[in-house]
Amino acid sequence: MILALDAMGGDKAPDINVEGAILAVKQSDDDILLVGKQDILYAQLDKWSKKYSFDKSRIRVVNATEIIEMGEHPANAARHKKDSSMAVCCKLVAAKQADAFISMGNSGAAMATSLLYFKRISGISRPAISISFPTISGRCTIVDAGANVDCKPEHLLQFAIMGDIYSKSVLGVKNPKVAILSIGEEETKGNELVFETSKLLKQTDLNFIGNIEGGDIPKAKADVVVCDGFVGNVFLKSSEGIAEMILKLIKNSIKANPLYWGATPFLKLAMKSVRKKADYDEAGGAPLLGVNSTCIIGHGKSNSKAVKNALFAASRCAKKNISNIIEEEIKKFQN
Repeated sequence: MILALDAMGGDKAPDINVEGAILAVKQSDDDILLVGKQDILYAQLDKWSKKYSFDKSRIRVVNATEIIEMGEHPANAARHKKDSSMAVCCKLVAAKQADAFISMGNSGAAMATSLLYFKRISGISRPAISISFPTISGRCTIVDAGANVDCKPEHLLQFAIMGDIYSKSVLGVKNPKVAILSIGEEETKGNELVFETSKLLKQTDLNFIGNIEGGDIPKAKADVVVCDGFVGNVFLKSSEGIAEMILKLIKNSIKANPLYWGATPFLKLAMKSVRKKADYDEAGGAPLLGVNSTCIIGHGKSNSKAVKNALFAASRCAKKNISNIIEEEIKKFQN
């Protein structure tokens, strides 16, 4: 696979992107195109080559003269910055010179740029961001995690179909359990969007199990959870904040009580295991499902490890050809 990485995207760009690309080529067979201001990227490669030994022929720099900043209006930036690192990445994929587009930058702009150059899959009304969320026994796919704040029942139906395909094809889940995120498990709980979506999902051959609450997601009660992007993003950001708070409370408690110090080596091992399972960096990025090519959107606060794993995620999705599978499945529901 050839992966086009927006090297200028993210709060810590370009450092973490270049380092992440180097880590990825050291652990995979994929080649990477670093897209951005070439003088800066060549200097970065020179810097990191002093720390890492890697095959320099597998990382190439592609020049892009513009950068879409984190605070820019997504649609305006996508339309007007035609030589941004995001736009150049998408042009490379659209021209079949790369197999996937990856960005840790402005997520709205990454989505808008993907839509501009890749277009929607035929039959898909709205693309959606699919988050792989950690659970007690594995991971749960949440669709949508922020791309669409106002949705109709038919949109959530499509999210469920795309999430089911991603869960089966990429995550290897057999017959995924699909649920709607609501304020209660009972069929009588929820808003009009939940009620109408439930009716649609009952008419499909998906393994639909009904409503679940937010607290059920970490308990692994479902493999795929659908919701509008507003609800999904609030759930995601709240969960991230709670996880950080718990880890800090544990650390502060250990520091404040000398009696706990003797157990510190054992606690560190346990916390390391927990952090690895719950850490966003392990997933790396979220696929934008519903566009005609592979697009992985990462967190703006990503580090090099997250970039590396986002590149791996992009490679997996591109190899599985998720876009084609989604298009074929959507046709079945339309017929």
